[in-house]
Amino acid sequence: QVQLVESGGGLVQAGDSLRLSCAASGGTISTYAMGWFRQAPKKEREFVAAINRSGGSTYYTDSVKGRFTISRDNAKNTVYLQINSLKPEDTAVYYCAARHTDGISITGYTYWGQGTQVTVSS
Repeated sequence: QVQLVESGGGLVQAGDSLRLSCAASGGTISTYAMGWFRQAPKKEREFVAAINRSGGSTYYTDSVKGRFTISRDNAKNTVYLQINSLKPEDTAVYYCAARHTDGISITGYTYWGQGTQVTVSS
């Protein structure tokens, strides 16, 4: 069973950049498709980005296209989310998740991290 730990969140200003990391242990992420989700206060958790098991395909929700980049380093057993041009509406807890098959549906993700807070001030 893989364990996921996110890091890299913080309090930033609008327009700043952050790189979130998701370190895995107890398993190798090369066998998992990986995703990032976020949950703002009083809102449902929403899909942000995903990368398939080979790393050859990436997927993004429309609101982050062109600003967010998901990547994976299987040698380091880590997945990243580069976030540029941050906006106040990006404020949320960001979660990393893993699934056994390629796809983006939230219901397919089996393993979840505890999240890292990103707060963007205007």
